[in-house]
Amino acid sequence: MTGHVFPELTGAATGVGSLPGTDAREAAKTSVGALEFLPHLPELPARGPGADMIGRSAGMLVELFAQTEPSGWRFADRPGRDTRRAHSWLGEDLDALEEFTQGYTGALKLQAVGPWTLAAAIELRHGEKALSDLGACRDVAESLTEGLRRHLAEVRKRVPGAELVLQLDEPSLPAVLAGSVKTASGFQRLRAVDRQHAEETLRELVRGLDAPVVVHSCAPDVPLALLRRAGVAGISLDFGLLTEREDDEIGEAVEAGTVFLAGVVPSTDTGMTDPAGSVQGVRTLWRRLGLSPELLGHRVLVTPTCGLAGASPAYARKALSLSARAAQSLVDNPE
Repeated sequence: MTGHVFPELTGAATGVGSLPGTDAREAAKTSVGALEFLPHLPELPARGPGADMIGRSAGMLVELFAQTEPSGWRFADRPGRDTRRAHSWLGEDLDALEEFTQGYTGALKLQAVGPWTLAAAIELRHGEKALSDLGACRDVAESLTEGLRRHLAEVRKRVPGAELVLQLDEPSLPAVLAGSVKTASGFQRLRAVDRQHAEETLRELVRGLDAPVVVHSCAPDVPLALLRRAGVAGISLDFGLLTEREDDEIGEAVEAGTVFLAGVVPSTDTGMTDPAGSVQGVRTLWRRLGLSPELLGHRVLVTPTCGLAGASPAYARKALSLSARAAQSLVDNPE
């Protein structure tokens, strides 16, 4: 493993990132209140461009700037209104987090979009996606690495007792590797990125940060072995999308020390009330792999299946609470 090790946690749950609404203080209060062992810095995309996952992370880039166009996000020559909004909302979120973490000591998770999903989402000035140009992809990865270094340093100043974990959101990574990302026109698909090159880019980013890195993807076919070789400390995914053909890769990753953040609690209200039942599939997988039950509560954290931006505020709070109770059930009843 090339990166930092995930914090030692037992029976922990966390959120994926987004929460509903536009109130930063309410979101921070919800995250810190519901998630005892691994609260996260909430994202509130309902505020508009610059608060969405692409816009927020574009705002973290160093010496690269993006703005919204009718077609989506596009790189620009200089920072504009969208960059200023992204910085303002992130500052507002950090102020709220700082307020509700006074005296906090323990793990704390931050989120940003990873380099491959950013390159698949943001267009170059001439209109094609950055993913079409490997030089542009390299520039995005390097700029993002420096921006994330600065972000981590800023959060450490505000929450000095926190042991930071950084989550990179890479929902487009499977499509990047499969060659199924559409061109800006939507009529064709961009060439697949070589898996070794994709792995090396992630490895360099992981090495460049002084915090353990988790990669999250709520898409099917998450490249588990590639991520493990890249040195990530954890992998966050929608557990319902896993198939038995991925058993060997999961087993190898667990034995190598990788932590899994299992998305098992629905992201929208389905009337679910049994947190212990939501992790039954995790227990079944653990038995199938022949792994020690005692490891379960240490190597698996529980999350909602994806972000909660589309949920009602009441259900978002409930989903985080259910995740916390489900995580504890893995410790109390591992078999």
